[in-house]
Amino acid sequence: MTPRLALLALAVGAGLLSLAACDRSSTDGGAATSSKAPPGGDKDADALVARVNAEYKADYPELTAAQWISSTYITDDTQMVAAKANERFLAQLNGWIKAAKPFEGHKMSPESARSILLMKLSTAMPPPNDPKKLAELTRIATRMEGDYGAGKYCTGEGEARTCRDLGELSDVLAHSRDYQAQLDAWQGWHTISQPMRKDYVRFVELVNEGAKEMGFADAGEMWRSGYDMPPAEIAAETDRLWGQVKPLYEQLHCYTRTRLQAKYGPGKGAVAGGMLPAHLLGNMWQQDWSNDWDILEPYKDAGSLDITAALEKRYKTHYSERIAKLGPDPTSNALADADHDAQLDTAKEMAQRAEQFYVSLGMPALPESYWNNSQFIKPRDRDVVCHASAWDMTMAGDVRTKMCIKPNEEEFTTIYHELGHVYYYLAYNNQPPLFQTGAHDGFHEAIGDTIVLSMTPAYLQSIGLVDVQQQSHDALINAQMRMALAKVSFLPFGLMIDRWRWGVFDGSIKPENYNKAWWELKAKYQGVAPVTPRGEEFFDPGAKYHVPGNTPYTRYFLSHILQFQFYKSLCDAAGQKGPLYECSFYNNKEAGRKYWEMLGKGASQPWQKTLKDMTGSEKMDASAMLEYFAPLQAWLKQQNEGQSCGWNPNPAPAKP
Repeated sequence: MTPRLALLALAVGAGLLSLAACDRSSTDGGAATSSKAPPGGDKDADALVARVNAEYKADYPELTAAQWISSTYITDDTQMVAAKANERFLAQLNGWIKAAKPFEGHKMSPESARSILLMKLSTAMPPPNDPKKLAELTRIATRMEGDYGAGKYCTGEGEARTCRDLGELSDVLAHSRDYQAQLDAWQGWHTISQPMRKDYVRFVELVNEGAKEMGFADAGEMWRSGYDMPPAEIAAETDRLWGQVKPLYEQLHCYTRTRLQAKYGPGKGAVAGGMLPAHLLGNMWQQDWSNDWDILEPYKDAGSLDITAALEKRYKTHYSERIAKLGPDPTSNALADADHDAQLDTAKEMAQRAEQFYVSLGMPALPESYWNNSQFIKPRDRDVVCHASAWDMTMAGDVRTKMCIKPNEEEFTTIYHELGHVYYYLAYNNQPPLFQTGAHDGFHEAIGDTIVLSMTPAYLQSIGLVDVQQQSHDALINAQMRMALAKVSFLPFGLMIDRWRWGVFDGSIKPENYNKAWWELKAKYQGVAPVTPRGEEFFDPGAKYHVPGNTPYTRYFLSHILQFQFYKSLCDAAGQKGPLYECSFYNNKEAGRKYWEMLGKGASQPWQKTLKDMTGSEKMDASAMLEYFAPLQAWLKQQNEGQSCGWNPNPAPAKP
């Protein structure tokens, strides 16, 4: 995850750019055509942009430090500090936007026009102009994120009371195959978001007010304006891309349903309409089915891809080494310290392995400050936000990741993903601050995942995580399934979250129907459903970090398309001759040079040009993904022959 700095379409004319008029109605009596000097005293747009870039970079470390502390040390005090820092930044942003108003509609350099548009979209939380409402917005936003990070499911009373956090509950979904235990863990986590509903309703009102004051219909339209195309077109564009990949997802869904029914029984392995039970897919939000490998593995013993077992072995080795140093009869505190230190040793080792891939491409080693300042594992003494994220603290090299790493495959690949953000930061730190973001937000999310695609069985073997790989059809299908359970299963989830929020922002989804609409969209796109009723006493959207954290999500869908495009381009640069799925550009300097060159451009030009420079095409396209998974798709069709695939998102109620 990375902070959002979005783009807006630019109108080109006579070699100069004018600010595109996205306002439906003027909010300050025609300031767009005024020649009056703005409040900042800037003589022209170039001077304004220079001032904003300087102030932005100077003030940025204070903002990120406050946010870092509130995420890694959750208390009422740190939340207040973060809320006030956010409030100051958003008030400053309002001032910059006001100062830019007099220049709207006038000629200016392309760089200044682009910078001002980026500035207007530099937050996913458009701030109201009213200072009291702005303060209220930042308090609510900080409180919701803090509530999520501190969320626990507690049962029992008195001395028998036990509480489990997201990591512990996720472990149940990943490893237990006890139907009721999985259901309890899934339902338990979804209790933590119930108190957020009232805050979220007010949050929507406030960000919509801020968006309207900027000239957008609502916050959703503002989000959709970040793609160098008219905001109305992004929904159609994502629908087009979904249409390309939906047949592959449907085949994977059909196969998964058959396997779940074989494991749990026909009455438990599927929900009415042929949908998949929400609590049986190994992941709290059904966005990644990798943890169900023991159920979904196509061929037993056809190439060992048990990365989790290898990482757990490394942890046990570190733990044994720590214990050996304690001597006889260690205290319980000493044992706890040994466990903590072994976890940290393993987590850092996993991060170093990921760093080594990027370095093998010719990219720089991470600075020492990264290793000193990052959060690698969950601290024992406080609540933190464990959701993985990458941070650029200063726009000048102080980069970090924040995770609660456990020794498993999902966390291992997540580190490669997060370092993609980190290397993007380092590459574009030479750009002006307003250009220090991705070409669009989907680019940022695709960088590390492109590296993950290059983590082929041969690569994993070369770094000692899996055994010598068999060259066989069965081993190929296993390898493809391993990747599809992470990549293909995610696609509809990547669409539905923002489809829900766009409806919430534009008012077509009312607060009294928040949960109903959420599950209707999950049924429509994912073919997933809960096995028990989820009425409006619940607020299930809030159980996913990106909703209380207010992180736009369409970026993740787009990244899953782009990463295969990037991968194919880098494989071509590396001289790959065989099938796409066999390509690893690990240790290839030419591929690394091409990638680093793209990263360095940041948001300095429209993403279409950046994509064309990288891939030869200025259009996002899923054909590389389909090429990659062609063997698996053919195999799935054979496995599903005779099955009634697909699902009914609106099944008739069961008869009493």
